[in-house]
Amino acid sequence: MNNSGKKPALTHEALTDIIDLALWAGQLLLQNGASSHRVEETVHQLGTGLGCDWMDVLVSHNAIVVTTVSAGDFRTKIRRVPKHGVDLTAVSAVNRLRYRISDNTLDPPQLRNELQRISTRKPMYPFWLTAVMIGLACGAFCRLFGGDYEAFALTAVASTVGMFVRYLLLREEFNTYLVVIAAAFITSLIAAMGKYIGIHDYPVALAAGVLMLIPGVPLINMVLDFVRGHINVGISRGILGLLITLSIAIGLLLAVSITGVPGL
Repeated sequence: MNNSGKKPALTHEALTDIIDLALWAGQLLLQNGASSHRVEETVHQLGTGLGCDWMDVLVSHNAIVVTTVSAGDFRTKIRRVPKHGVDLTAVSAVNRLRYRISDNTLDPPQLRNELQRISTRKPMYPFWLTAVMIGLACGAFCRLFGGDYEAFALTAVASTVGMFVRYLLLREEFNTYLVVIAAAFITSLIAAMGKYIGIHDYPVALAAGVLMLIPGVPLINMVLDFVRGHINVGISRGILGLLITLSIAIGLLLAVSITGVPGL
């Protein structure tokens, strides 16, 4: 910082590098389940911490627009965010980087290396373990809903298999809503078999088995976006949650229709 208290002017190349890094961080946040306010705040702090005078950030459901300003020079760039998921470990890792920028312990090359590491890191737990734990969680919900231990076991198996189906289809990049329909259908089909193997509380297993597909993070972020004034993104996330919920209902309806069980 110079004697006048103003930040030194950045070169055109430095300004371009900063906007690329800021957009990369914002993309990682948005595609992994961060709220719009979190994306704006983190991107702004990264840019100004790296030397920009100001950063204007616009977040939409599938894109981020950033304008960086330094000594009257500016750069504007947009980056699409075509995929959305939930990985709060990645969100937390990116969020911590802004504090390191504020403490002057991270420069642009180091930030690029950190973002690359976050982008390419392997999941903390193997998928099969995650699927089993989710199955057990759905089984626990079955017990909370009044199901017996046989229904608990049926729910756990059905949800675990449904998660494997969801994972395999997402890996092949099928449409998100078709994936949810398929996962809900397989899960409900297995749960409905409880009627034919003598499990009395199979309707509870039907209800609890598909809970793993409920879009909790998008719906929570919808509320946060509305509260923070990000109306357009909040509406988009609300519609996304509605479509996923409708897809779950379609899968459940197909399974109930094929098996001939009374349903819920």
